[in-house]
Amino acid sequence: MSFAPEPDHKHGTAPRTAVLLCNLGTPDAPTAPAVRRYLAEFLSDRRVVEIPRLLWLLILHGVILRVRPAKSAKKYASVWTPEGSPLKVWTEKQAKLLGGYLGERGHAVTVRWAMRYGSTSIGSVLDELKAQNVNRVLIVPLYPQYSGTTTASVADAVFQWGQQSRSLPEFRFVNRYHDDPGYIAALAKRVTDHWATSQRPDKLVLSFHGVPKRTLMLGDAYHCECLKTARLLGERLGMPADQLMVTFQSRLGKAEWLQPYTEPTLIALAQQGVKRVDVMCPGFTSDCLETLEEINQESREAFLHAGGKEFNYLPCLNDQHEWITALAGVAVQHLQGWPTQATPDTTALAAQKQRALAMGASA
Repeated sequence: MSFAPEPDHKHGTAPRTAVLLCNLGTPDAPTAPAVRRYLAEFLSDRRVVEIPRLLWLLILHGVILRVRPAKSAKKYASVWTPEGSPLKVWTEKQAKLLGGYLGERGHAVTVRWAMRYGSTSIGSVLDELKAQNVNRVLIVPLYPQYSGTTTASVADAVFQWGQQSRSLPEFRFVNRYHDDPGYIAALAKRVTDHWATSQRPDKLVLSFHGVPKRTLMLGDAYHCECLKTARLLGERLGMPADQLMVTFQSRLGKAEWLQPYTEPTLIALAQQGVKRVDVMCPGFTSDCLETLEEINQESREAFLHAGGKEFNYLPCLNDQHEWITALAGVAVQHLQGWPTQATPDTTALAAQKQRALAMGASA
């Protein structure tokens, strides 16, 4: 095995610690070619699709990548912003804010972001960090609930990069924070802020990203962790159990996925006489195609068309102060034992936070 050339090392340069936020990924543009490149990488991941490899590759390249990119590109175009993909915009902002919040707590660490699929890739950011003499990296997937399809896939990307590198930094991985008190408090704040200006709904629907049911049968903790997040949020809000529902969205293929499914559930609620629903997506920490288009456009239309009267989508945590505070708490917990003492750069990190805040108020 050949290794990638090592960056020049200057003796006496102090080693550094970094936090790397990792999100799922996004096409570079809302166009069919860009979406095709993105889907080809995403749907080729053995963690994401676990059916026999040869059969799946025939389906992927023979059918899906010929039909789906053009349809998905139109959906991406409906949520694209002047700054680019919403997922990328929010992830970048979260990294900038987290750097400032950690700096204010006295932790002089480098904070970067990367995408599991597409750009900016995990491997390319690890290359940059290594060139900056970073020798300790905390990997923080932006998935509160653990799943082999997401969290474990981030670890795969880190290990794949490591196979090409002769000198490896120390790595730590955050696997889950679905029950972290700060995370739950941030979710609750998002809900109560909305209720402060709007009438309470008949139902609060929590829509998590779906995964095939077989993952649950094979021991994946994702389903249980989604339910625990929902239970803790309901307790924090003081909601009766019958007013809060957990559903799962974004199915792919004909196999059974975790149920109940989000859109059919919303249609059924409307047909049963439920007039007002609030819908939020606790498993997504940044608004993206699945929340802005699938939920706030498609599911909204389905509920209203079925007889519902009021559909309120509650945005993801995005750059919310309580969320970045929680994220900083998770990072600090896992940085324990590593030297992250304050340096003169701390002031610069705090200033970085203020500049990021100036980019826009919390959604």
